[in-house]
Amino acid sequence: MYSDTIKYTSGMIRSKLEILAELSKVKITFFVAISGTVGYILAGGSVGFEMLMTLLGIFILSCGSSSFNHIQEVETDALMVRTKNRPLPQHKMSISESALWASAMVVFGLMILIIFTNPLATLLGIAALVSYNLMYTPLKKLTAFAIFPGSIVGALPPAIGWVAAGGDIVDPKLMSLAVFFFVWQIPHFWFLMLIYDNDYRRAGFPTPSRYFSNEQLKRITFVWIGALAASCMMIPFFGVTHSIFTNLLLLLAGGILLWRTRSLVVKLEKQFNLKLAFVDINVYVLFVVVLLSVDKFIN
Repeated sequence: MYSDTIKYTSGMIRSKLEILAELSKVKITFFVAISGTVGYILAGGSVGFEMLMTLLGIFILSCGSSSFNHIQEVETDALMVRTKNRPLPQHKMSISESALWASAMVVFGLMILIIFTNPLATLLGIAALVSYNLMYTPLKKLTAFAIFPGSIVGALPPAIGWVAAGGDIVDPKLMSLAVFFFVWQIPHFWFLMLIYDNDYRRAGFPTPSRYFSNEQLKRITFVWIGALAASCMMIPFFGVTHSIFTNLLLLLAGGILLWRTRSLVVKLEKQFNLKLAFVDINVYVLFVVVLLSVDKFIN
């Protein structure tokens, strides 16, 4: 009987942790922390306790922001096939419990940034929170083009890491990196629109399909993929990389991405998989992040 109680308790704890992880969107927030990592490393920050605490602060703050986003979109999440099984629409957690968790994460994340980084990094963290929860999330319900101002959110985590490591906020190297992450947000979002357009419309969100045909949306998305690859190739011109080999790999990766997504503009016999292309663009960004970090360490 005692062992059954232990199993039941551990099962309850595991279930609660899984719910909190989903509420915090840990897969996304982990990538946010990774983008903060590359900013920290490229600014010349050393691998150690301070870097760990900076990334932890970014991660936890992002978890809190994502949790607030669940609360803000609980009604629309319930209407979408993609999101109807999230914790709040399924009543796995109450709004008050979620708000308490989100608030605790935001406060904890900001406290870490305050204690272990500097005032500017903390202000950028607050700016990311405000941009996501008070600007981008409400704008999504008003305009199909909320992603353009909303992309600022994606450019802020590497900036937090950069200034936390002592880098200058107006350094052209940081600007080139921020532009890359800013541009990435746009095709990332447009792929979601192509894949889940009916879902978004069912929930009442204005979508680009109101203004463009499906084929036009595909072409526009491909243009933004090209812009992403081009913004990546601008990074070496600002002195971020140190090796011709790294630059060639960046060029090759961009070429492969364009080739793999060419079906957005060229009709092929093989049916184009939008979900696979969505994965491709995110893998490409992760590859660039890892490559830039390795280049910095080696050189």
